[in-house]
Amino acid sequence: MLTTSQIQPMTAKELTRFIINKQDLFILDVRNKIDFNNWKIEGKGIEVINIPYFDLLDGVDAALEQIPVGKKVLVVCAKEGSSIFVAQQIIEAGRSEIFYLEGGMKSWSEHLEPVKVGDLTDGGSIYQFIRIGKGCLSYMIISHGEAAVVDTARMTEVYESFAQEQHVQIRHTLDTHLHADHISGGRLLAEQVGAAYWLPPKDATEVKYNYERLEEGLVIPVGNTQIDIQPIYSPGHTIGSTSFIVDGRYLLTGDILFIDSIGRPDLAGKAEDWVGDLHDTLYNRYKELPDDLIVLPAHFGKISELGANGSASASLAELYLNNPGLNIEDEAEFRYQVTKHLPPQPHAYQEIRQTNMGKMEPSEEEQRDMEMGPNRCAIHDK
Repeated sequence: MLTTSQIQPMTAKELTRFIINKQDLFILDVRNKIDFNNWKIEGKGIEVINIPYFDLLDGVDAALEQIPVGKKVLVVCAKEGSSIFVAQQIIEAGRSEIFYLEGGMKSWSEHLEPVKVGDLTDGGSIYQFIRIGKGCLSYMIISHGEAAVVDTARMTEVYESFAQEQHVQIRHTLDTHLHADHISGGRLLAEQVGAAYWLPPKDATEVKYNYERLEEGLVIPVGNTQIDIQPIYSPGHTIGSTSFIVDGRYLLTGDILFIDSIGRPDLAGKAEDWVGDLHDTLYNRYKELPDDLIVLPAHFGKISELGANGSASASLAELYLNNPGLNIEDEAEFRYQVTKHLPPQPHAYQEIRQTNMGKMEPSEEEQRDMEMGPNRCAIHDK
């Protein structure tokens, strides 16, 4: 019987550090070709090949011919079982430094890596939680014993543990909009820690739960810091999308503006209606803001959007200079480019929206399956 005694597991956290630190790693992905082509592990220093598991049942010679000698090798599958089997075969063929991804792509999809973005003027800090396997970004704003979490992922225990480590109490959870690519943990986290849950009311017309109305003109205090929501009503990705200015220095843009792209307006089936709002937000509302604000989006589409410390951020001025979605001068051309070149829709996005409205209560395993795959909230995420 095969054992795993010689195989070394690699956790999603360890793999994240490989990617952030741009370390060399060879990946053998043994999922089927459709799943691999739809969603794979990428990064500078990462070399990846795909040989489906069923092609390796009779031996791993085909894999050995392509696996470099003397380099760390990570075998990846959906849940880990197939990768353990293949990794053991490779070791028995005489290779060393062979790892398998613990928990498979499901664990990769769920891992959250906190990275400090910067300090606040009164002594607080802002952290970006990078869900590197799915391209989702959430935030914790900390100031004088209190915290607020923005665009919370469903793995709420990560935020609770981090808050405990920082010796702060989570007072608020906020969603910039009703999400369609991942299940929000904002309401659950608020219930668990006794915080207020905030949601834009224009996105909440069908929700089945109570929430605090996130509207223009509000100032939500976090310790000695203010999350200044006025006047950043920023529709386009959804009709209620709202951006936050934090400490007069950071602009949390939700799914409206990313580092290399812009948000898509079609996930509620209203692309033609909302593309005008998207244009107005990007070309008018945001242009009224100080251009030295540091943009912190809710997603990234490519690993190259992550900076040296692993976070995704850039000044508003940089984005107006370099982001293709902010440099389409003609509004008619903008409408055409946005509505006619949309990427595939996120996996199970309708069910995710229903869940975030409180209309569905899927099990934890069902939630994992609903979220598998890339986020595809940006125009360039094809």
